[in-house]
Amino acid sequence: MAISTVLRILRARRVTEPAGPSSPNQTGPDELAGSLQLRHVDAGSCNGCELEIASAFGPVYDAERFGARLVASPRHADGLLVTGVVTRNMAMPLLKTLEATPRPRVVIAVGDCALTCGAFRGGYGVVGPVADVVPVDIEIPGCPPDPTAILEALRSVTRL
Repeated sequence: MAISTVLRILRARRVTEPAGPSSPNQTGPDELAGSLQLRHVDAGSCNGCELEIASAFGPVYDAERFGARLVASPRHADGLLVTGVVTRNMAMPLLKTLEATPRPRVVIAVGDCALTCGAFRGGYGVVGPVADVVPVDIEIPGCPPDPTAILEALRSVTRL
């Protein structure tokens, strides 16, 4: 699919989707309190954030003790954990992954690249930050963010 077609679809969805907390794509922490099953999507990162996510879910920080868990399918997820800039090749797969995730759902953008494109801003293969493609509920800044920052964001949703 040509990038012009993808960008046209993205613009159309952005205009037709309602904004604000009442949006069906956005959810408050109260709706998902207790446990959070996340599907990780690498939309085009350098893998720095992936290392920190692995640390956050590893034995030292152990995010699962707070009720957060990574799952293999978006159909089993309560939300998406998105890293990296959104590249041309990942714009449609990211949208399809979000559509496959049941509601209520949360989208968490991890790292400076996911928030502002970071060092990749203006690249020929870059569509933009995650918020330009899908609605983002929680932002975790940092290049890469510390595992404790990832845990704090996850705990703001699980509240255990």
